Amino acid sequence: MVDATDVVNKARAELGSRADLPGMSLMQHLEELRKRIVHSVLYLVAGYIVAVIFAPKLYLLLQAPLNAIKIPLNFTHPADLVNLRYIQIPLVGGAILAAPFILFQVWLFIAPALYSREKRYVIPFMAAAILLFFSGAFLGYYYVFPGLLKFLISDLGNTLGIHPLISIEEYTGFFFALILGIGATFELPVIIVFLALFGIVSPSFLWKNIRYAILGIFVVAAIITPTPDITTMCVFASPMMVLYLVGIAGAWFVHPDRRKAKEARLKEKEQEKEKSA
Repeated sequence: MVDATDVVNKARAELGSRADLPGMSLMQHLEELRKRIVHSVLYLVAGYIVAVIFAPKLYLLLQAPLNAIKIPLNFTHPADLVNLRYIQIPLVGGAILAAPFILFQVWLFIAPALYSREKRYVIPFMAAAILLFFSGAFLGYYYVFPGLLKFLISDLGNTLGIHPLISIEEYTGFFFALILGIGATFELPVIIVFLALFGIVSPSFLWKNIRYAILGIFVVAAIITPTPDITTMCVFASPMMVLYLVGIAGAWFVHPDRRKAKEARLKEKEQEKEKSA
């Protein structure tokens, strides 16, 4: 069984150990938080403005999977097009554009609570998080979503003899939920490595409970798989299993126990040199 209590206790212990780090007062923390929130909002506004300008081109990307199966979109409310043009597409597009800058603001806020040895991981963390998210979104947009639409609309529709009438609001909500959801799923290695860096989980813990991870992965794969057969589900589950294993490898690399063991070996070597001298 997964020992959730042990994970929670480790998280509490890690937070308690950082209370002794030199930091700021409560008011200084609040002021820093306000500053980072303001900066993040400004980046969101800038991303929104850019996305509004390019919204028509972004809409073509959104419409492309339906064009491939020759299905038109419909709107059922006079304000649907305004909502699509100035709210849905710009907000999501702007948030994606601003995400790297917002992540950096989060880093600036939590940096005082990190040890110097941990701060060196910020650039690899941010680069990996951005790369993995866009990799997942790319996979979802070019493979998962078109296959899912073909199965749900063309295959099932032809089998049952039912013609689709898809509204803009329902389609865009479904599109963003799936694409962003798959992108978020690809953040699994980053989350695992982040938890391991703080000693909350260990490679042995992750490996010991891999069967529960596999079960969760196949549940997610069953939800996003465009066809109901087991072979296709395994095809989509395989990358997520690889990501979990990559996360375990990354956890081994950054876990405090490995660092302490390395430091102990170096100390032993130094002591042996001193004795031999």
